Amino acid sequence: MSALVEQISQSAKLVSLPDIYLRLKAVLDDPNSNLADVADVVGTDPAMTARVLRLVNSAYFGLATEIATVSRAISLLGSQEVHDLVLAVSVAESFDGMSNEVMDMSRFWRRSVVCAITGRELASMCNVLDSERLFVAGLLRDIGHLFIYQAAPQKAQQAIQLAKLQNAPLYKAERAILGVDYAQIGADLMRRWQLPQSLWEPTECHLEPERSQEYSLFNCLVHIASALTEAAEGDLDLETVLSQVSPHAWEMTGLTPEQCQGIIAKVQPQVGAVINLIFPSLQGASA
Repeated sequence: MSALVEQISQSAKLVSLPDIYLRLKAVLDDPNSNLADVADVVGTDPAMTARVLRLVNSAYFGLATEIATVSRAISLLGSQEVHDLVLAVSVAESFDGMSNEVMDMSRFWRRSVVCAITGRELASMCNVLDSERLFVAGLLRDIGHLFIYQAAPQKAQQAIQLAKLQNAPLYKAERAILGVDYAQIGADLMRRWQLPQSLWEPTECHLEPERSQEYSLFNCLVHIASALTEAAEGDLDLETVLSQVSPHAWEMTGLTPEQCQGIIAKVQPQVGAVINLIFPSLQGASA
């Protein structure tokens, strides 16, 4: 491992998830636990309880009745979905207040939320039952850039310039300049957090979904969601971006470019509300 890669990796090691999430994960990993135990853990943190209930009762979920308690939310949504909601909120909390010379944090989280919602929409189109996991996978897929831009801002800028000069994907320029790309850094962090493979693998492999190990469909959905996000947030031509999607992703998901062209129009109206629910400190991000 080069000194630069080690420097970036050490920066990532400094970030840990809140205690509430760690305790929740321990309960869920315990085969003897039950839904009441899950509710008890979340209920010990009033702020987390409030944010989870706000999410569950938001238009994003579109439930017919109001959910007043965490135990009710768990009984309706299931422990995995509640886990993923708490994880999303925990990630937001862990990075709250992080500043960066290279990156506009509001813009970064907006793009992440767009990708998250897009992944969820695509998962629904493919009849994936745990579509909320695709929300979290989309939200986290770019997280490695936070550490690259913080630990090596000058090299990161060189990679951005090289990508533009060569009209090449940014991750290939990062590999050339840094010896590592953002997906590898992000997946390494997520493994340190002991997140499930269904989350870290789409981060590691979404750039080249044919490299998938166990979660090929998830990888391919995040791959397509990333492409749609780049088109929407980078003001790029959608048809051109979709033409660059891996054929493996189209084959695995059964989706077509034509089906995906209307996704962003469904996603955009949801973005501002979801940002305000998960990242309340970024009030200007939804603009």
